[in-house]
Amino acid sequence: MTIDVEDDLMALAEALRPGLLRVSRLLRREAQKAGVSALDAQLLGFIAKHPGATGGEMAEAEQMSAPSMSAHLKRLQEAGWIDRDPPSSDDRRRVGLRVTTTGEAALLAIRRQRNAWLAGRLGALSARERRALLAAAPPLQRLA
Repeated sequence: MTIDVEDDLMALAEALRPGLLRVSRLLRREAQKAGVSALDAQLLGFIAKHPGATGGEMAEAEQMSAPSMSAHLKRLQEAGWIDRDPPSSDDRRRVGLRVTTTGEAALLAIRRQRNAWLAGRLGALSARERRALLAAAPPLQRLA
């Protein structure tokens, strides 16, 4: 397939979208095999990358209602995967979140499961295809 990436962004989007969506779905399934829902994995990953983030900040970032986010965070806390920081001395309403040791172990299990699945798939590709994917990794990160 030849696409002029300078001019035909819609054709490039059409070419990339199906594969990206399929890989995303399959990686979500791998999280479930590790015993964690895809949403739990996403929320744990967010908190791990943004320690001290509040539920409101997470709701905004994940485009979710605050009450819905609060329910998910309560479930993660009850599972022992996250803890709430003590209220801020500057703003008593601000309560940050942190991943616990148990939550870190869950994240590690998810990453291992997903990486093992992905490595297995990558092994079926040619060296040339793997080099092309490696070159595509930074632009894909910028897209996300």
